[in-house]
Amino acid sequence: MFFLYQVILSLLIVFSPIIFIFRFFKNKENKRSILEKICFSSKNRIIGKIIWFHGASVGEILSIVPILEKYEKDKSIKKILLTTSTLSSSKVIKKLKFKKIIHQFYPLDHTLFAKKFLNHWKPNFVIFIESEIWPAMFREINKKKIPLILLNARITKKTFKRWIKIKKFARSIFNNILISYPQNQETKFYLEKLGSKKIIKIGNLKFVENNFEKKISNSKSFKSIFQNKKVWVASSTHKDEEIFCAKAHIELKKQNKNLITIIIPRHVHRVKQIVKDIQNLGLSIAIHSSNKSNLKDKDIYIVDTFGETKKFHELASSVFLGGSIISRGGQNPLEAARSGARILHGPNIDNFKDVYKLLKFLKISIQIRNPKKLASLILFKKDKYKALKIKKIGRKIFNKTVIEIDNLINNEFKKT
Repeated sequence: MFFLYQVILSLLIVFSPIIFIFRFFKNKENKRSILEKICFSSKNRIIGKIIWFHGASVGEILSIVPILEKYEKDKSIKKILLTTSTLSSSKVIKKLKFKKIIHQFYPLDHTLFAKKFLNHWKPNFVIFIESEIWPAMFREINKKKIPLILLNARITKKTFKRWIKIKKFARSIFNNILISYPQNQETKFYLEKLGSKKIIKIGNLKFVENNFEKKISNSKSFKSIFQNKKVWVASSTHKDEEIFCAKAHIELKKQNKNLITIIIPRHVHRVKQIVKDIQNLGLSIAIHSSNKSNLKDKDIYIVDTFGETKKFHELASSVFLGGSIISRGGQNPLEAARSGARILHGPNIDNFKDVYKLLKFLKISIQIRNPKKLASLILFKKDKYKALKIKKIGRKIFNKTVIEIDNLINNEFKKT
């Protein structure tokens, strides 16, 4: 099965120039990301102990910022190698301004690239985040006897069904993981079925607030843009959900004349189409990147930049989380919940069932199915007490996670 997987990857590599060119013109790749993904590293390995963290994109990286901050201060660790797969994540990493971090784009998952990457960087300890399961890389890490853990592991029902069809192959991959730390009970069950050797459930790291989020504070000039406006946010929206929220705006505006709806699409490259769709409803629009501070007579404010979601969540007392009206399994609501906002969502939240179950228990989240219901549940006053509950849970999870990782790293470093 692994041989077949590598044959398929080899064919993809043959056609990768075409794929990369297409993605380049879609602004999903740049010269550096393309070169690093085929293992032409832009930086050299330095002497000393290196921990390697890998997360696919922005969400995964932000979830481990508190851990990165801790190891930034650890004198026994010379550098932290941090790999991601998206341009948006590289922009966020630049904003973090860590001194020890070396950022690289993750290579294509072929044995040749995995060997070349590991021979170049020689990591002493490897931590993959959430759903990043890569057969070729895991196999080569195991061959080199480098400890590998899967942190904040997340496997959805849909993903599990795919893995279980190739159970023998799946077990050979998951067996390479020293310890898996699932973020919920469902993932723990799936990891057991897929052959993960040791599993310890601590909790979801996305409950943890990080200093990067704290630094994203709303300046007086930013707040003044929305002065005298009633604000709510539709966050991480997907196709058709912007229209859904715009219809809720129309309904809500009947009772709130000074209303502004902030829409933060999951994929900013869709902004032009979103603008057309909303304008067809007769609504006026302001675009965040245009830097226009006059929102008089504006209905919808569209955020077309990366890494600013938190400051908009801070503005609002109610946040609708996208990916939940359409069948995408929902988006993580914890950043918005930490801000003290009421969380509103559609019925499709399978990817974050445990999180939404807790938020519902804490009376923070409510499910809706139509724009009229969404409009009726929008609040314009935050509940900071409920936000503190979320942060308290986060601190407990962080402390337990750090103790676990510290013990593993210290034991490994004693051997070398």
